[in-house]
Amino acid sequence: MNRMNKAVLVINALVVFAAALSLFSATASRGSADAPELQNRAIFGPGDVKHGYESADYTTSTLDLLNRIGKEAELIKFAEQPPLGLPPVPVPADNPLTAKKILLGRKLFFDRRLSINNTFSCAMCHIPEQGFTNNELETAVGVEGRSGKRNTPTIYNVAYFGKIFHDGRESTLEQQVWAPFLARNEMANPSIGYVINKINAIDEYDGLFEEVFHGRGPTMETIGMALASYQRTLNAADSPFDRWYYGKEKNAVSDQVKRGFRLFTGKGACSSCHLVQKEHALFTDDRLHNTGLGYEVSMGRDSGTTRVQLAPGIFTELENSVINSVSRFEKNDLGLYEVTEDPNDRWKFRTPSLRNVALTAPYMHNGSFHTLREVLDFYNRGGIPNELLSPLIRPLNLTDSEIEDLLAFLRSLTGGNVPILVTDAFAAPIGDVSKDDPDWTHKNKLKY
Repeated sequence: MNRMNKAVLVINALVVFAAALSLFSATASRGSADAPELQNRAIFGPGDVKHGYESADYTTSTLDLLNRIGKEAELIKFAEQPPLGLPPVPVPADNPLTAKKILLGRKLFFDRRLSINNTFSCAMCHIPEQGFTNNELETAVGVEGRSGKRNTPTIYNVAYFGKIFHDGRESTLEQQVWAPFLARNEMANPSIGYVINKINAIDEYDGLFEEVFHGRGPTMETIGMALASYQRTLNAADSPFDRWYYGKEKNAVSDQVKRGFRLFTGKGACSSCHLVQKEHALFTDDRLHNTGLGYEVSMGRDSGTTRVQLAPGIFTELENSVINSVSRFEKNDLGLYEVTEDPNDRWKFRTPSLRNVALTAPYMHNGSFHTLREVLDFYNRGGIPNELLSPLIRPLNLTDSEIEDLLAFLRSLTGGNVPILVTDAFAAPIGDVSKDDPDWTHKNKLKY
């Protein structure tokens, strides 16, 4: 390994360490500027408020571990009776929800021992207090600092999606869970059997699967079913918008939000892809579209410089040639084409739901937009022209005041039950390695 690759590996490892710390302290949110009302809630907001570092009179407002006190919730109710604004949750007939199955799935979701080196869980990318995504990284970083090429998608309301991942390559949550388990740049397990054997070797899981699945132990199927069951409860709605639009509370939102919604369904044409229906709204068409962003990256269009943060609050513009000289080569991301290999599917990515969008920065498949304002400016320009651009993407000619109204509307989509889901996640065990675990030196049941 050459010196440059070693340096990249060290830097990536430090990034992963920082992400790991976010599971133990309320971490910084790039999207916090888009949701200022959340800054006063102890379970949200940054572990260290980075804004204002450049000021000589900066005063820290660091949150501490006391803000992560967990409280177990009755999660099943959010699937059996979804919050206002959501339709009934589709639950497979062969995987009915039970309280014990959901708890088992939650335990698996937060268990760091289910990665190759016992350091990485699903929750290390899908951080509860950051919208079940990662506000601090544009693209995901897995075990040992191994970088991914896509932004971590939120898993709020994922129960409703028929297409999962940015490229839509999976159709059920039961199947989806195995991709991060096995991906070398995520949890990096070498095989399905390796994960099953590890769970079987951890005394803490003795009897849990058998109790939930009527005598069946951990298998590829039961592990997927448990994790899917937990994710089907992470339904966040009953937002101010829902209380106004579906609950008929006239004063639930401001006049600015109401203007923003009229733009959303009218001049802005946002609802062409982010659907709003009479009885409920998922704010997605669950389809894939080419907005031009993937095309622009693939074509290597270069603005010449990139804004780089040298320290909190201190930025500079660096020549891209300098950045490239110390960077790992970044592969093009062709979106749906990588699934179908149909040239017409190049640069198509799944329409995300806009529910809770103020919590889930950065945005787009590659995390390239750090604020909602950047997203709206992109669509206002009409995306990036290319031969396969979706016919739904066009210049919108929105004024600054209209964009501000749209932003107010988007901020009104944060679910009222989000704090309950987050504090429940804080109550989950995180899979600390102990002397009773299979990878402990003195009791290695998984020796090869």
